[in-house]
Amino acid sequence: MSKMTGSQALIESLIAEGVKDIFGYPGGQIMPVFDALYDYKDRIKNVLVRHEQGAVHAAQGFARVTGKPGVVLVTSGPGATNVLTGVADAMIDSTPLVVITGQVPSQLLGTDAFQETDVVGVTLPISKWSYQIRKPEDIAWAVARAFYIAKSGRPGPVVLDFTKNAQIGSVDFDYKKCDYIRSYTPYPSIDNNALAKAAELINGAKKPMILFGQGIQLSHAEEQLKEMVEKTGIPAVCTLLGLSSLPSDMPLFKGMVGMHGNLGPNKKTNESDVIIAIGMRFDDRVTSDTSTYATQAKIIHVDIDPSEIGKNIPAEVGVLGDAKAVIERLIPLLENKEHKRWADEFDELNAIEHKKVIIPETKPEEGYLNMGEVVAAVSAACGDNAIVVTDVGQNQMMGARYSKYKSTRSLITSGGLGTMGYGLPAAIGAKLGAPERTVCFFTGDGGIQMTIQELGTIMQEKLGVKIIILNNSWLGMVRQWQELFFDERYSHTAMLNPDFVKLASAYGIKGKLVKSRQDLSDAISEMLADDEPYVMEVDVVEKGMVFPMIPGGKPISKMMLTTTEWY
Repeated sequence: MSKMTGSQALIESLIAEGVKDIFGYPGGQIMPVFDALYDYKDRIKNVLVRHEQGAVHAAQGFARVTGKPGVVLVTSGPGATNVLTGVADAMIDSTPLVVITGQVPSQLLGTDAFQETDVVGVTLPISKWSYQIRKPEDIAWAVARAFYIAKSGRPGPVVLDFTKNAQIGSVDFDYKKCDYIRSYTPYPSIDNNALAKAAELINGAKKPMILFGQGIQLSHAEEQLKEMVEKTGIPAVCTLLGLSSLPSDMPLFKGMVGMHGNLGPNKKTNESDVIIAIGMRFDDRVTSDTSTYATQAKIIHVDIDPSEIGKNIPAEVGVLGDAKAVIERLIPLLENKEHKRWADEFDELNAIEHKKVIIPETKPEEGYLNMGEVVAAVSAACGDNAIVVTDVGQNQMMGARYSKYKSTRSLITSGGLGTMGYGLPAAIGAKLGAPERTVCFFTGDGGIQMTIQELGTIMQEKLGVKIIILNNSWLGMVRQWQELFFDERYSHTAMLNPDFVKLASAYGIKGKLVKSRQDLSDAISEMLADDEPYVMEVDVVEKGMVFPMIPGGKPISKMMLTTTEWY
């Protein structure tokens, strides 16, 4: 034990958990902690963001590429409320975070003191655990518990509200990591009977399909999934957040399901006789109309969260457990098989999509670049090995669909909450978490302006993030819906934008505007020539569309390939 202030105890606790980077913004009620950080410059670094929302999204990007909890440090009141969007985003996307907010002294709680907010009350519904530290003696215990909860089982955000008196009080510091909490069972026991039933269904299936989500990455089950796919010969498809868990060029990987997923995976979902769903939650963007979703199939649902099994889609067999552990125990029970004809049917449908949809190989009218073309060119120039970060909207779907992936944890995007403004700070966190990798951030002219101030963080930290702005002068995804479903009544979606290259220059960041196809390749080469930050703004087709598309409420087997053609 050693005597120290509560602020020092917090920092020592973070160091004990292996934290080297935090994302924060100082203020009155967290100032003692920032003051203490002054003496820890060589052991822990605070990345000074330009807005608290930037801090939490950067921590998310860091967590998604490293698998470690991202740490956020902000002040009370507006500082705390500014991180709420990121906390909610992390909760629905199962991203481990430890968010530390300053708070007024304990004696002022409930008095409406300056910059007082009920942080625990506000964050309880959108976090795994929320706790207020009122005494310095509770700091080490609370931090250890926070990290254990954030990273164990189904990961998620934890919020620690840190009163000022606890920060400045003294404590005999003694840190013990947490590895057990009574009544909390992050890794449930796997039922052997459920495994046996699942294996029986899989071995007897004629048209099986593996549908995996981000749970594969969260449980580090990529190699186990690959072994299962190769042994059984079962075609595998994924959710948006499952992308990059398997290499894009793996023959039995057939693409993405969902509203803007691939034709083969969506159509074949409603023809499969057995669907093995692993680490995914049957989100509405995957299922669309649940009454028509895979009614012919027996569902095997593998998930670590008992609340997900049967929540949206009834399961014939529910297997509760960590994905890696479940697959490891399931593989010996599975027969070596081939489903070549069935797997080929996915490819036949994907070929139809390839032919009908405007894709990189098809030049758009009038020579204008389209988003998918740009994304594919950047991906190829990076050897299909970049970390791809997207914002939300058309750029998100194009960035995810037309990038290819060789390594896991290579797509960082806001899935469940769909947070515009997520991408730029998330790219900052991704680059700090994996500095040796190229980080390419695809964004639209709308999303970039929601957190564009984080260019200042990139400037200050000298982070080599590659920013590709796909500029169509519209809020593209909303405009697409207005065109298709609101009689082309384009209400408040046209954008008058600044000169993004000049704006980047003001932050000391190099950039170029690309208007023509013949300039694209050279611009990408210039962007990737070194590890300096770069903004490449690309003028793309104004009213481009993201197809295929399943309109909301339609069966997943009913997909739009163009504005007039359904399949």
